[in-house]
Amino acid sequence: MNVESIRKQFPILHQEVNGKHLIYFDNAATTQKPLVVINAIKQYYETDNANIHRGIHTLAERATAAFEATRYAVQKFINAKEHAEIIFTKGTTDGINLVAQSFSKAFIKAGDEIIISGMEHHSNIVPWQMVCEEKGAILKVIPVTDEGELDIVAYDKLLSSKTKLVACVYVSNSLGTINPIKQIIEQAHIVGAKVLVDGAQAASHLDIDVQELDADFFVFSAHKVYGPTGVGVLYGKRDLLDAMPPYQCGGEMIKEVTFEKTTYNELPYKFEAGTPNIADVIAFKYAIDFVNEIGKEEIRDYENELLNYFVVGANCIRPMVEKGLTLNGEFNSPIRLYGTAKEKVAVQSFVINGMHHFDAGMMLDAKGIAVRTGHHCTQPLMKRFGIEGTIRASFAIYNTKQEIDVFVEAINRLVN
Repeated sequence: MNVESIRKQFPILHQEVNGKHLIYFDNAATTQKPLVVINAIKQYYETDNANIHRGIHTLAERATAAFEATRYAVQKFINAKEHAEIIFTKGTTDGINLVAQSFSKAFIKAGDEIIISGMEHHSNIVPWQMVCEEKGAILKVIPVTDEGELDIVAYDKLLSSKTKLVACVYVSNSLGTINPIKQIIEQAHIVGAKVLVDGAQAASHLDIDVQELDADFFVFSAHKVYGPTGVGVLYGKRDLLDAMPPYQCGGEMIKEVTFEKTTYNELPYKFEAGTPNIADVIAFKYAIDFVNEIGKEEIRDYENELLNYFVVGANCIRPMVEKGLTLNGEFNSPIRLYGTAKEKVAVQSFVINGMHHFDAGMMLDAKGIAVRTGHHCTQPLMKRFGIEGTIRASFAIYNTKQEIDVFVEAINRLVN
């Protein structure tokens, strides 16, 4: 793993923030973009800028070919059965809302039950609350253990013949926990329920095979996979997508329009109304190629090495004042880690005892270190642990152990 060679591909990393070299540990929020992605956007607007699917001139044909090449790249990236099952969206949130609105119209009625987990992002909570309010359905929640894992025994008890859909995150954005999503899907299918997987945090770390998982829906965002913002993917099984009504109406999603009746387009265009984010979709293919060239396994192994290195460093931090001593003369740890699951990705949340997470984030920023602070759009999960929020460090392929050394030393200074 030639990390220095990889770092050279990311222009944003080579700058100073507040007079310090930038250390970017906010990768769970968004990853930075390599030059190949940035250049792809620039090239589209310089040479191929035209609307897609509707023109027969050269620019339109080139733009259409590049746009659809990304669809095929995504199909292979997650091993979908066919490219028509790949729907481009604005992001994970957009994909979840599409399924919530369209699936509920076709399949949810009063008295039905929807199950989510206790570690969901707000984007995978609120849409289902709205569906339940509109349809008279019931929302149930899988509890979370002290280690930050889902209680699978409790989940099994929640399932019933009334369960119509399970919406569950593959990897927690707050804790880094990798949930046993295949088992969750298998148990849901036994009672006839469909499953939507929030893969926003999983797509850049884990090998995704939607056919092997047997996922009914899978959503993720390009910007967390070294791609542009404003682009997302919804995968859905063809039979379900065919049975669901369009989410939005307009150009592209129609086959024929008269004042008496409109017939809808075939998949995937049925769910892609209007002019899409063409340049960024095209650039997303270059992000996928970047990840594939390095290899998911290599990325995962290196990031886990960084995570373990940080955890060891954080656990070694000790206060240098007597107030840190317990009655038996030992030191209380000033750092509390949240999310200690056995299976997790390179995301670690923690708090510094006696210091608000926002204050810590601001002081770290003064040293050029970018971390995420707050509830991470998982307020119910924070409430489960009895805290308002955490400091979250999330690592990517371009981060280094030297950066973590600076980070740990900065935390040590805050503690003391």
